[in-house]
Amino acid sequence: MRLDLLAALSGALISLQSRANGELSHRMNNGLEAALISFGSGLIVLLLISLFIPGIKEGLHKLRSAAQHRALPKNRLFAGALGASFVAVQTQMVPLLGVAVFSVASIAGQTAASLGVDRLGLTGGGKKHITFRRMAAALVTVLAVLIASWDRIDAKNLSLISVVVAGLAGGIVGVQRAFNGQVNEHTGQSFTTSLLNFFTGTSALFLVLLIGVMMHRAHFSPLPPGPFWIYTGGTIGVFYVAFTSTIVQHLGVLTFTLFSIGGQLIGALIIDLLIPTEGVNVSWYLFSGIVMTYVGVVIGGSGQSRLARK
Repeated sequence: MRLDLLAALSGALISLQSRANGELSHRMNNGLEAALISFGSGLIVLLLISLFIPGIKEGLHKLRSAAQHRALPKNRLFAGALGASFVAVQTQMVPLLGVAVFSVASIAGQTAASLGVDRLGLTGGGKKHITFRRMAAALVTVLAVLIASWDRIDAKNLSLISVVVAGLAGGIVGVQRAFNGQVNEHTGQSFTTSLLNFFTGTSALFLVLLIGVMMHRAHFSPLPPGPFWIYTGGTIGVFYVAFTSTIVQHLGVLTFTLFSIGGQLIGALIIDLLIPTEGVNVSWYLFSGIVMTYVGVVIGGSGQSRLARK
């Protein structure tokens, strides 16, 4: 199967996960605990899957051996904690900036970090030079997301520090994807990489929430009633991490990010049409952003996608 199509599909999974986690967070009025529930449920799903896929345990043995023999730097094992850090920042910044501004700033951070980690060869798939074409593709993609979100941006909510923090959070995602690519190179089993991510991510989020409760800055909330799909964010994340850890080894983080953002916007469009969030309307800005995103894909990703066909 073409890896560029899988990258786009993973972007659509992000939209589905965001819709589920967002609704859960809204009903709980507790974004950090909603993130913990999402990570924790994903961890439970992976533990159940490991009962039927022996390769997951074999992958863990390979990972342990790689870390012990220093074939894999030990800090790569904490990629899941990077994802948890992004979620923690997201729950704090979205109320200040709004979803649209946070999305634009974080995606700008993702694309910038993607150029850097590809240049350093952190994915395990070799180094990729920073060329004018790749930089242009990254810029076009960020502008596309800006256009897609334009009618949802409230200038009154803008704070330079908050925007910078959101951009740094996006950069964390770019580094996480690269680390997952390296981990997956040693495990040879994408679900093992997912298990590691969800274990470290769940642990980090639980620790942050516990510290917040002890400092009286956070609280535990009861699980809300609602449709089953609000609890599917963790399960969706399991397959998302499994996809990305494999794909970035071959496409590189930047090309993966370009296709993923395109899939994310199309997924958001379909969700807004079928199960819209209250108060959200589909506008021509979103359609224009989708078209412009794939212009960026053509500029920067077409050459790589030809190499990704299986």
